[in-house]
Amino acid sequence: MTLQQTISDTVQGLGFDLVECERSSGGLLRVTIDHPWQPGANAALRVTVDDCERVTRQLQYALEVAGVDYRRLEVSSPGIDRPLRHALDFERFEGEVIDLALKEPIGAAAADGQVAANRKKFRGTLRRAAGARWQVVWRDEPAVKPGQRVSARRAIAPQQALEFSLDELQSAHLAPVVDFKGRARAAEARQP
Repeated sequence: MTLQQTISDTVQGLGFDLVECERSSGGLLRVTIDHPWQPGANAALRVTVDDCERVTRQLQYALEVAGVDYRRLEVSSPGIDRPLRHALDFERFEGEVIDLALKEPIGAAAADGQVAANRKKFRGTLRRAAGARWQVVWRDEPAVKPGQRVSARRAIAPQQALEFSLDELQSAHLAPVVDFKGRARAAEARQP
C-alpha cells in the first residue's frame, strides 16, 4: 500500500476528505483535510483544531504500522486559499472568487484584443458554462487605494469571461479575500 493510499484511507475512515498530501525536506509530512461535501449540502462546515488533532493521532498509528519514515507530521485545514483539484471542488465553490493559472496562454483568437494573448493567470468569479466547462468572470479595474476617492462618473470596466475545462488548468484555488468588516455587517443585518 502506498503512502498516499494509507493516508487517504485513514482520513476517510475518520469522516474527512484528503485535500493534499505533501512530503517536504527535513522529514516533514504535511496533510490537508476537509469535510466531505455533496451537491446541495452546506459548504460552510469548517475543520477545527480538534478535527486536526484527532486525524493526527490516528495517522501516527497508521504510519507507524505501515513503517513510514517521517520526522514531523502536520495536519491542517485547507485555509482561505484552498486548492481546487476535482470537478466536485468546482461545483462546491461555484460563485466564489478564484485564482487560476492555465497550462497554455489563451492565444490571440480567444483574447479578442481585450486581454493580452500571452496571459495565463486570472482572478474572478467562478461560474458554470455549457457542458463540463467552467468560466471565470472578472473586470480589469485598477485597484482603489485606501482613502482614495472614487468618482461617481468613473466608467466601469467591461465584464470579461474566460471559458475553460479542467484539463486546461495548471492550478486553481480560492482567492484569499478577507473582509474584516463582514462580520459587523452580518450582525447588523440580523438585528431588527
